[in-house]
Amino acid sequence: MAFSDQFLEELEEKNPIEDVVGSYVNLTRRGSNLFGLCPFHNEKTPSFSVAPEKGIYYCFGCHKGGGAVNFIMEIEGLDYPDAVRFLAKRAGIEVPEEDRKQTSSYRHKEKLWQLCRDAARYYHAMLKSPEGKDGLQYLLGRGLTPDTIVRFGLGFAPNRWDGLLKAMEEKGYSRQEMKEAGLVRSSMRQKKNPDGSVTEYESCYDWFRNRVMFPIIDVRGNVIGFGGRVMDGSEPKYLNSPESQIFNKRKNLFALNMAKKTKMEMLVLTEGYMDTISMHQYGFDCAVASLGTSLTQEQAGMLAKYTKQMVLCYDGDQAGQNAAKRAISILEKTGVSVRVLRMQGAKDPDEYLKKYGADRFRQLLGASEDQAVYQIGTIRQKYDLATDEGKVGFLQEAAGFISGMSSAVEREVYSGRVAEMAGVTAEAVKLEVNKAYKRRRYAQKKKEERKNLRPADQAAADGIKYENVRSATAEEGLLSQILLEPSLLEETGGLRPEDLSVELFGRALRWMRQRWQEGQSITVSAMNGEFQPEEIAHISRVARKNEGTVNEQAFRDYISVIRSEASKRGSKDLMAALNRRRDKQGYGG
Repeated sequence: MAFSDQFLEELEEKNPIEDVVGSYVNLTRRGSNLFGLCPFHNEKTPSFSVAPEKGIYYCFGCHKGGGAVNFIMEIEGLDYPDAVRFLAKRAGIEVPEEDRKQTSSYRHKEKLWQLCRDAARYYHAMLKSPEGKDGLQYLLGRGLTPDTIVRFGLGFAPNRWDGLLKAMEEKGYSRQEMKEAGLVRSSMRQKKNPDGSVTEYESCYDWFRNRVMFPIIDVRGNVIGFGGRVMDGSEPKYLNSPESQIFNKRKNLFALNMAKKTKMEMLVLTEGYMDTISMHQYGFDCAVASLGTSLTQEQAGMLAKYTKQMVLCYDGDQAGQNAAKRAISILEKTGVSVRVLRMQGAKDPDEYLKKYGADRFRQLLGASEDQAVYQIGTIRQKYDLATDEGKVGFLQEAAGFISGMSSAVEREVYSGRVAEMAGVTAEAVKLEVNKAYKRRRYAQKKKEERKNLRPADQAAADGIKYENVRSATAEEGLLSQILLEPSLLEETGGLRPEDLSVELFGRALRWMRQRWQEGQSITVSAMNGEFQPEEIAHISRVARKNEGTVNEQAFRDYISVIRSEASKRGSKDLMAALNRRRDKQGYGG
């Protein structure tokens, strides 16, 4: 679609490049230009520049560049017309489209955003109504002020099957749109007619019922989903919106739309909605929370756009320590500095703030530990250093951890710290670290060698045969992504298990679908009893091939390759059957 020069000039004027890019990237001025970490590739030293006077951006690392429209196309994954519409909406100007009937994926998303915004208003109104009395008492009982409740747009889903459904229908939204936005679900029901016949019909009902509602808002200010806390003690305690065209829990964080504006020199990652809201209420507007899952690589990348320092504020129990360890590993890949906050006398930030106040929490935040010190301290807690056995165990595990540090200076500094803790010489610890470092390097080399094996060779090593290497490689990618994010199974509806060329993979896909439908976990360990040990070993090798992140485009490509190869096999089988039939008829004649 062609846009007039006059319109594009107005669009550029009302969308300064520094403002557009600055909503995604933390920029620092150097002279007439601005610099920040590139949002399109991982880097530790800023090579991404913005020239306001020229209206352009450019990355000296990955060589991406252009104007505001190019930036939005790249970072939002939009085509040219939709990127223009995106910026027009941002600036509050109308797009002079020649063909008003033209469909647009972006315009459809706009409708779903509007629907979710109206749903949030409905839930907020319900909180103030007699039906929302329990929800309001719960929030006030948790110490939230009326101003905080309004600021976060908190609400209540009434204990009705169709409260939201009817309210949104009155506003003109269709049931299909509500289903696409993850606000309602549907099931097929049967109705007996007077003549004895049976008619099937679709019954729709609200996704959230009898829950305190937390709107999830993206960095652009769009309501994209909700989290709901149940009021009656049923399970699950917290329920998030399902994945949709506008909501992807791996790529969003709760309250980042507010925290990105903080003047503090850090962002704080908490475990839940209430911890984050409580911190904001007490003046710590740098808090965010992941959406019911462990921190993802996509979320870490988003955080790195807005800060150079992250503080992890997780619960002090074993689950919280494990989550912190995973988050540290993911965040460090983005180049941000990671610190960990340890709390004494409270299980989470919400409780700590209520018991000790903002000043004590500010001191605690300032005393947060460097992630390496935190992890060494966590290892230390596992052993009794008053015994020789405890000392040996601590030193061996700590040496293994230190051996993973890339800098020789870091390894030496933390070796000295560990030596002091255990009461041994620094030389002894350094020797142990060097041994662990060599073992790690050797293991990494072997891993690379295995990684470089052809898929067919890897399969053969496990006693699995790949008849069609191209399809089998795609099948490996498909299963590894599903094991990482089981909700991807919803995108495989048209793929039959028999389309997979490797019989083991076909069975694995069927098994995964069954587990997903029954609401059970989908992990390699859950395959025990259903698959042979050598089959599980091969699936484990396949699962390790993913890089820890979901690549949705690659996932779709895998499905395309599998279908294409299955179609080829089907054609060959048909031709073979026809040839056999012809030969048989010829022989009989």
